Parts: sequence; structure tokens; C-alpha cells
Amino acid sequence: MAAGTFTLYDGVAEYLGDGTIDLDNDTFNITLHTSSYTPSGAHDVYTDLTNELATANGYTNGGAALTNVTWTRSGGVATFDSDNQVWTASSGPITARYAVIRSAAANKLLGYMLLDSTPADLTATDGYTLTVGPHASNGWFQQTVNPA
Repeated sequence: MAAGTFTLYDGVAEYLGDGTIDLDNDTFNITLHTSSYTPSGAHDVYTDLTNELATANGYTNGGAALTNVTWTRSGGVATFDSDNQVWTASSGPITARYAVIRSAAANKLLGYMLLDSTPADLTATDGYTLTVGPHASNGWFQQTVNPA
């Protein structure tokens, strides 16, 4: 499981507000990146990203679609969640430091996380899995509305 905090990119508030990103209906992909990737809040679209893993050893460049994505509300808190994403290393290791989620439909970036809080690379050796997932109770992120 991932250890870092999920950080939203700067443009997310605008894209959620104007409907460019639809948390209920869009397909979301998660990509893995090496330690050479430098996150920036100014990153906006998939092509802004650098140092994504190449297609090899059980990972496919472009990432994987998140499954069972939900955007649910309980009281004044809405939670964006999904199942964990699991990659199985085959014919060599999968090594990554960051994961990034984007709306595949809008091609807009949602957020990123450091996979190890040290920070250090995470490696799944041949035959083992690399699992990246949301917080067990808070999902990838939450939006809270404070009533007046």
C-alpha cells in the first residue's frame, strides 16, 4: 500500500467546478513514475508528466484504469475512492516512487502521491505485487463543507 498523502494538482478546483472532471462518471487512470519525476502543482495534463515507467515487467505505459470508483457523500463530507490498483511484476521488477491519477476522459490530472514517505523507491520483484490504494476510510481525498 502507498504511504504518502494524496496531493491534488492546482487546476482540480476549477475542473471540478466547471465539470471538466466528473468524479461520478469519468474513467480514471493511475500511472507510476520514477524518482526522477518532480511533482508540480502546475502540472495540468498527462503530457506534463515526466519519467513514467516504460511498458515492461507487468506495467503498461499510460497506466491502469481504476476500478469501482465512487464519489459519495455522508453528511457534509464527500469522498473520492476506488479499489486498490495492483501490478504483478513479471520478467523483472517494477520500481516506482510516485503514482498519479488523471481523468482519462478529460485528460486532466487529479493528484499524485509519494509511494514511500522516506522517500524511497518501492520495488516489486519478479512474481510479487506492487499495490497502490486509497486510505482505508478517507479514500483518495475528501471534500468537506462546513455549514453556515
